[in-house]
Amino acid sequence: MNAGIMGIGRYVPEKVLTNADLEKMVDTSDEWIKTRTGIEERRVAEDTMDTSHMATLAAKRAIENAGISAEEIDMIIVATVTPDQPFPSVGCILQERIGAHRAAAFDVSAACAGFMYGIITGKQFIETNVYKHILVVGVEKLSKITDWTDRNTAVLFGDGAGAVVLGPVSEGRGILSFELGSDGTGAKHLYQDEYIQMNGREVFKFAVRQMGESAVNVIEKAGLTKEDVDFLIPHQANIRIMEAARERLNLPVVKMSKTIHKYGNTSAASIPISIVEELENGKIKDDDLVVMVGFGGGLTWGAIAIRWGR
Repeated sequence: MNAGIMGIGRYVPEKVLTNADLEKMVDTSDEWIKTRTGIEERRVAEDTMDTSHMATLAAKRAIENAGISAEEIDMIIVATVTPDQPFPSVGCILQERIGAHRAAAFDVSAACAGFMYGIITGKQFIETNVYKHILVVGVEKLSKITDWTDRNTAVLFGDGAGAVVLGPVSEGRGILSFELGSDGTGAKHLYQDEYIQMNGREVFKFAVRQMGESAVNVIEKAGLTKEDVDFLIPHQANIRIMEAARERLNLPVVKMSKTIHKYGNTSAASIPISIVEELENGKIKDDDLVVMVGFGGGLTWGAIAIRWGR
């Protein structure tokens, strides 16, 4: 049996922080930010809203969209590097909040690749017939670990949450192939002490290479070709990195998700937020071959090829 996505949901905070707002905070400009990153605005959660609150709102929507009840969730996997506190996990807090009383729960820390790690982990439990429904959430409150006086990082990040319910899907649909990877030698290029620290040049070089390679790898593992791909959902980190992955697959612009201009880099939340956006826009249809690929601190990466539909 194939594991696939049965339900989706997201939450983004109401507060919008534009490039014009940032011009008043740090030495930058709207033109500089847009040219180098593709970001025009991002969402920032209020002080009273933490990571688990956003996760709860996205999760409830995904469960409703899947047409099941919270009691039917067997496992909760939350991908985040900004938990409410070191422990308990956001997963456990979420389990209680949504009433998923039967579910095991834990967090995954793989930075911006976290959602891919969560999806691929959940896939194993479903395809081995251990569990039937797994809730995977990518959620970040990056605003609380962003140095708003650092012009190199302050312009990049936003807050938000996206969630999916994984479960068994019909023959020929679901996750066809995957790739996970890490390279600890690059850990020094992207990390958190008090705030996010990043060697932008090194991360950019790594991401441009790895996003394209991973996308091609999962297509080949599925026994398919670039011509079979209907849509690409890359991690929304930087428009130039995303474009490099799109060009590697020879896809037209309309076949790549682009939400970075509205939400910035939301780390583990960026791919599931984009899934919801593109479905609402009618960009993804049943039986489309969709490639999703993410990369992040660690350095980590992950990708899947999925035949869309239940």
